[in-house]
Amino acid sequence: MPVLNDVLHVPAAVTSLLGQDYTGPFDVTLALAPSIDGTEELVAELAELDPRIRVVPNEIGSTPAGLNAAIRASAYPVVIRVDAHSVLPSDYARVAVDTLERTGADNVGGVMDARATAPFQRAVARAYGTRIGLGGTPLHVGGPEGAAETVYLGCFRRDSLLRAGLFDETIKRGQDWELNRRLREQGGTVWFTPRLRVVYRPRPSLSRLARQMLSTGMWRGELARRFPADNGIRYFVPPVMVLLVTDGVVLGFAGVVVPWLLLGWIAPVGYLLVVLLATVVVTRPDGGRSGAWFLLVLPCIHFCWGFGFLLGYLKLTSNIAARTGRHL
Repeated sequence: MPVLNDVLHVPAAVTSLLGQDYTGPFDVTLALAPSIDGTEELVAELAELDPRIRVVPNEIGSTPAGLNAAIRASAYPVVIRVDAHSVLPSDYARVAVDTLERTGADNVGGVMDARATAPFQRAVARAYGTRIGLGGTPLHVGGPEGAAETVYLGCFRRDSLLRAGLFDETIKRGQDWELNRRLREQGGTVWFTPRLRVVYRPRPSLSRLARQMLSTGMWRGELARRFPADNGIRYFVPPVMVLLVTDGVVLGFAGVVVPWLLLGWIAPVGYLLVVLLATVVVTRPDGGRSGAWFLLVLPCIHFCWGFGFLLGYLKLTSNIAARTGRHL
C-alpha cells in the first residue's frame, strides 16, 4: 500500500487488511512517502502494535514508486496491491488467492465499489458506478467473470510481476492498466471476478474531483498516444464530446451574426438533456441534494477528463511527469 497524507483513511484500510480471514501467513507493507498531516506518526504507531506491518520509505512520493518499493520489500509469492482509500472485505485475500490458483492467471482483480454517505460523495459514487460516468468498464460496474483488459487493484503472482518489470515509475496514473498490458503482451492472463469488491471513498469536494479527473485524463491521453493499438474507442468519447460541445457553444453565439450557425447549439443542448435525464434515472434513490450535486459532478468528470485527455494525447502539457497521481 502506497501512503501519502492519508491520516484519515489509513486506519480503516490497514484494519481491513489485518482482519483478513486468509489462513496462510502474510504481511502488510506500507510504502510511506513524506507526509505533513500526521500520517508518518500514525503509521509508526500502527507498526508498533502489529509485527505484520512493515514500513518502507517512498522518497519519490509517487504511487508507482511506492508500489515498487513495497513489492521489493515483500517476501511472499503473492502480492496484493492495495489503495489507502480502499477498505477490503474480510474474505478478499482468500478469494483472490483461490481465484489466482483456480484460473492460473497472473493477476486477479474485481470491482471498485465506490460508496459514500455525504451527498456530494454519494453523487460521485453514483457517477463512478454508471456507464455514463466512467464508461461502464467491469472494474466500475461489474460483469461476468473472465479474462479482462485490466482490473481494479490486483492480486499478482510475484514472479509475473518481476518478469514484467514491476510498475513503470514514469507513469503516474494509469500504471495499473499499463502493467496489465505488459502482462498480457507476455502471454499472461488478467482475470476479472465480481466476487472481489473493494469499497472506495471518492474525493470529498468538486475541486479535488476536478483535479483528479484532469490528471487521470492527461495520463490516459499520454497512454493512448504511447500505445495506440491498445486503446479502445471508448477512451476517445469524452474528448470528442468536449470538442463538440465547446465548438457548438462558439458556433451558437456566432449565430447572432450568421443565423444558420445557431444549429451549433444542438450539441450543447443535447448534452445538457442527457445530463438531466441521467440525473433523474441514476440518482432517484439518493434524494434531492445528491441529485443536485450529480448535475455538477457528471459534467465535471466528462469535461475535466476529456480536456485532460486532449492535453496528454496532443502533448500540449510540458510537465505531465509532475502529475504525481491520486493526491494531485
